[in-house]
Amino acid sequence: MRQFVVVAHDAPTTPEFSLDALGSDAGRMDLLARCLNAGLLSSHGIREDARVHLVLGGEFTVSVDGGSVRNLHPDERSIAALVRSALEARDDAIGHQPAEPSPGIEVYRMGFEATLDRLARDGTVVALHEDGEPANEREPPAHPVFVLSDHRDFRDAEARVLDDATDVRLRLGPEVLHADHAITVAHHYCDTDAYSDF
Repeated sequence: MRQFVVVAHDAPTTPEFSLDALGSDAGRMDLLARCLNAGLLSSHGIREDARVHLVLGGEFTVSVDGGSVRNLHPDERSIAALVRSALEARDDAIGHQPAEPSPGIEVYRMGFEATLDRLARDGTVVALHEDGEPANEREPPAHPVFVLSDHRDFRDAEARVLDDATDVRLRLGPEVLHADHAITVAHHYCDTDAYSDF
C-alpha cells in the first residue's frame, strides 16, 4: 500500500465552496484535486494499492482509497465534488471514528498529528523535502506514507510534528516540484524500484 498525506493550508473545512472557482474561492481545491488525481489514477484505471489523505485546515482529514472508491473521474471539478460530499458528512465523524459518505471515502475529525499517528502504525513515514536524501540512492519502503505540503511550506508546528514522525526524508530530484507532480514522481520511484527497474 502506498499512501500520500497532503497538508492543505487554505482549503475549506465546510462544503460551502463553489466548484466553479476551485483555484481562488475554494482555497486551492484545484491543487488538492490534482493531488487526488495523481495519487489514485493511472491511464484508464485506478491505483487500487494507493490512498490519499487530505488534511484540511488542521481539523479534518478526507481519506480516499483507490481500492474501493467509486465514481472517481480525472477532472478537477468532479474530484472536488467528491471532497465536498465528504465534507457534507463531517458532522457524522465522531472522535477518531470516520464518517463514510460513499464507498472508499472517509472523513475523520482529526488534524495532521493524529493522521500521521494513525498511518505510521502500518507504514514508513517518508517526508518529501528538497533537503532530503536523494531518492535514487535508497530503496522504496514496502509501505510508504509520503508526506507533503500544498503550495505553502509547512508551518513551524507542522514541521516539528513531521520531524518527530519521519522515518525517511527523501528528495525526488534536483528541482522543487508541485505537490501533484511530486506524487507522480513518487509513484514512479516506487514503480521502478528506485529507478532500477524499467
